[in-house]
Amino acid sequence: MNSLASLDLENYTSTICYHAQQAVEKFLKAFLIFNDYDFPRTHDLDYLLMKCQKFSPSFFEIDLKSLTDFGVSVRYPDDFFIPEVKETKEYIDITKEIKILVERLINLRE
Repeated sequence: MNSLASLDLENYTSTICYHAQQAVEKFLKAFLIFNDYDFPRTHDLDYLLMKCQKFSPSFFEIDLKSLTDFGVSVRYPDDFFIPEVKETKEYIDITKEIKILVERLINLRE
């Protein structure tokens, strides 16, 4: 059984998207560190993705949509946005795509 199917996602979409943003941020930063690229402190996934594109054209195929927004907006109640379940699942898929790509490119997958 798919673990997502057993959850009532409607109650957790903001939290899930926040953690998806955090995971993607860490994967992109790991790739940049692996390539000895020094980057400023940032939560901007679009910026990090652009820097990753310098090292691999595979990153040009990634569409992060508005995932960057969840890294900051969830911290500020006035900017709080509750995504729909469909959108949340898209962000989960993006996170998995980034994970697989980064692992492949830094040769950590067995």
